[in-house]
Amino acid sequence: QCSVRWHKPTSLPQTVAAFHSLVGIAASAAAVGDYINTPSAKDLDAVHLASIYLATVIGSVTTTGSLVAFAKLDGRMSSAPFQHPARDQINMGLGAATVGAGAVVMGTPELGTGIAALGGALTTSGILGWHMTASIGGADMPVVITVLNSYSGWALCAEGFMLDMPILTTVGALIGCSGAALTKIMCDAMNRDILSVILGGFGTKATGGGEAMQFEGEATQTSIEETIKLLTEAESIIIVPGYGLAVAKGQYPLKDMVETLTEEGNKKVRFGIHPVAGRMPGQLNVLL
Repeated sequence: QCSVRWHKPTSLPQTVAAFHSLVGIAASAAAVGDYINTPSAKDLDAVHLASIYLATVIGSVTTTGSLVAFAKLDGRMSSAPFQHPARDQINMGLGAATVGAGAVVMGTPELGTGIAALGGALTTSGILGWHMTASIGGADMPVVITVLNSYSGWALCAEGFMLDMPILTTVGALIGCSGAALTKIMCDAMNRDILSVILGGFGTKATGGGEAMQFEGEATQTSIEETIKLLTEAESIIIVPGYGLAVAKGQYPLKDMVETLTEEGNKKVRFGIHPVAGRMPGQLNVLL
């Protein structure tokens, strides 16, 4: 609560991303700790081992991915996507290494070997999370936040199986499913391919080329006087807010204007908020 008070409303997206990294750290630390404190890996059943592995990997991806999202949103890192010619190959290699380490863990080896394999999966998945998020441009960070939110839910779900706590499993599944549904809605709203976003731009070109797109049409300009006239004469008004409203702290005069229009002018005023307006899901809904 105190940390939120120190941040402006425009800084909430990077604050949320930072909090997601804490969830990932907790999930990975709990999973690795549970495995290390086991007298023998042979005493663990397949479900318990799989839960430890998944909580470790998903938590690691969430941690590094959230830190990159925080850095991009906070201006500490370039918002441009990391464009490496072998980007997809790097992601597939790291993914294969993570799966291979998981196979070793599931094979119930000696504790030392199992810890080394789990540590390897933690490392490779962490690098994978960093690389995939860095390969996504700053404009898509609102979608990345919802993906990371979903990941944190699945990490919590795995912890529930690991600790035999149904409440953690249920809450984690709810967070994971709702985050996945919101990601799909936002990708559709932004005309983005959901698999490309989740897989760090997989299948897209690492470098752009050719001529720039030519935009046709004319821009419609207005003035303060003309806007006042339109508001006065209109019976039904729809306000479409954007991120500039948060930057200008314009929600307070906007509220006064809406009250004046509805109470004194007897006008119908509604808000049309785009699913990805602002820099995170629901930012303008909360602001208004």
